[in-house]
Amino acid sequence: MQVVSISSLKGGVGKTSVTTGLASAALAAGIRTLVVDLDPHADATTALGVQPGDQLDIGRMLKSPRRAKLAENVVRSNWSDRTGTNGSGPAVLDVAVGSAYTGIYDRPDLGRRDLRRLSAVLAGAGDYQLVLVDCPPSLNGLTRMAWSASDKVALVAEPGLFSVAGTERTMRAIQLFKQEFAPNLSPAGIVANRVRTGSSEHSYRLAEMESMFGDLLLSPRIPEQANWQQIQGAAHPVHHWPGDSAKAVSALFDELLGNLMTAGSGLRVRVRQ
Repeated sequence: MQVVSISSLKGGVGKTSVTTGLASAALAAGIRTLVVDLDPHADATTALGVQPGDQLDIGRMLKSPRRAKLAENVVRSNWSDRTGTNGSGPAVLDVAVGSAYTGIYDRPDLGRRDLRRLSAVLAGAGDYQLVLVDCPPSLNGLTRMAWSASDKVALVAEPGLFSVAGTERTMRAIQLFKQEFAPNLSPAGIVANRVRTGSSEHSYRLAEMESMFGDLLLSPRIPEQANWQQIQGAAHPVHHWPGDSAKAVSALFDELLGNLMTAGSGLRVRVRQ
């Protein structure tokens, strides 16, 4: 089981969109996947077509992590029904439901014991092959809790000045966190999202990111998608949305997922002094 945190320091860069795009690719590939919606806004839960029932949300599981029974509290995404079977059994995409309750842990003063809460919950994860953790857009307690439980961190950035600067700061934070709390944590890389072809500013920032981050800038880049809000509003996997545009983006997420799963050999980033 690989646990991958999807993170960003800056909000509005499409972090949850990348998470759901990767989840759609994993489902299409027949990878047994769990999405942990750690963002208090719970947008991933909505986009994945989950209707919360009597199950505990992830915030309440974090409150009593050793007593929480994750396998009994995940909710099957209705995306699984659209996909059917993968040849070896039913396609599986489960969700640890998000809620505003997780916000009580999104503060900067969590100790080592608190940072292990998500790790304790995931100890009962069962036979998933991939866990995607949708983090809030901050470097407070929830993101650090996710990093503690993860094998890899994938950062999402737009090719813009503030987003690139935020990514640089986040890379510094990963380096420090790795040294102090999680020696086995590795960066999966940086996903350039909402790229506008033909934009000179985006071309300049992408070149800047290549210079700063080298091989950590993952391929392919994800272009700005005019109908993405419609896809998310319908709680639909992009791999099953009609049209050539969705088909092209689906192929990009397939490639990105493959590169993400094999990435993470070490920090090779040049940060500005």
